[in-house]
Amino acid sequence: MKKISIIFLVAILLLSVKLFSQSNKIDNASSKLLSSGNNLTVGGYGQIDYNKPFGSNEIANGNLDVHRLVILFGYRFNEKLSFISEIEIEHVKEVYVEQAFLVYNINTYVQIRGGLMLVPMGIINEYHEPTTFNGVERPLIDKYISPTTWREIGIGVTGTIPEISIKYQAYLMNGFSSYNGSAQLSGQYGLRNGRQKGAKSIIKTPVFAGRVEYFGILGLNFGLSAYYGNTQSTEYNKLDTDDVSKVSTADSSVVKVGMLGFDMRYQKSGFQLRLQTYYTNLSNTLQYNYFTATNNIPNDLGSSMYGYYLEVGYNVFHLSNKISSELIPFVRYSAFDTQSKVAEGLLKNDAYKTQVITAGISWKPITEVALKADVQLIKSHNQSSYNNTFNAGVAIWF
Repeated sequence: MKKISIIFLVAILLLSVKLFSQSNKIDNASSKLLSSGNNLTVGGYGQIDYNKPFGSNEIANGNLDVHRLVILFGYRFNEKLSFISEIEIEHVKEVYVEQAFLVYNINTYVQIRGGLMLVPMGIINEYHEPTTFNGVERPLIDKYISPTTWREIGIGVTGTIPEISIKYQAYLMNGFSSYNGSAQLSGQYGLRNGRQKGAKSIIKTPVFAGRVEYFGILGLNFGLSAYYGNTQSTEYNKLDTDDVSKVSTADSSVVKVGMLGFDMRYQKSGFQLRLQTYYTNLSNTLQYNYFTATNNIPNDLGSSMYGYYLEVGYNVFHLSNKISSELIPFVRYSAFDTQSKVAEGLLKNDAYKTQVITAGISWKPITEVALKADVQLIKSHNQSSYNNTFNAGVAIWF
């Protein structure tokens, strides 16, 4: 990677020492469980979007979509043991289990988690409720570099150390699928299609995923995330270890993934700042690209990827003591490249190096509801002009 600009992020301090502190909605569910005395709690979020390309000589329809509706169910068996689940419906007809895990609460410092969980990488993957970020759509680097919503089956520990204002997470989890009869990773989509999501997922070796957050300064939050391990491949099914040739072939279907993420969120007196950056190193890509070649044309997975964005916003209603709602104009600059580097002998594709400018406004009549509109300009390195899209949407969270 030739250069990565380290970036800074907007946000209100969202940490909690409650049970289920993996994300905003889980904190909220935990609060309801613990404060109400009820064993069962229900929450959720959703968004309806309108997207319309503009600015070209072509006539294009807009798109209206119930993008997602997610319902959370939490159940407390006792003071120590609880269960959290989320059922997601995308585009009205696609149904997924987004999370399903047990939490054993030893104390504030240590909780044990096991099941289908979010990978603790960056901001949006954990705090992805549509009322918690500006813009109708999530930042594109959280689609192509850190493939939100990214979840896998695993086990690990999490907790808060209030004396030093630190929250941590550390898990052993299932990794990406790199080969399942065909290539799952590519330059065009990065790691996104390799997510197994807990659906009949295969595993040979687990990966490590961890995150540390510092929240010791009011309104300011720093995060450092790390991910490391091998991808998974069906080529190892019923493989004789004495057959050196077949083992070597199977090894060519695996990629080692190392990802680092840094983020910052800051909010004071209506001013908001967000910064997020990712860098991903991929090993064994030359062998993988030739193993997954189509018609003797090698695959195009890069050997490194990066992405970053910087976002600034301001709540103009902060100036009035009589207005409790929020009106937040914002602007975000993003850049990412799924082929920052390629293995020797392969050619880079400039179409995978992209910059995005997003500017818009969010109105929150209450914290749990947001009406949004923005304009998004997207340009690849091989394009001379931007592709323009107008977006509008309604977001809820309860």
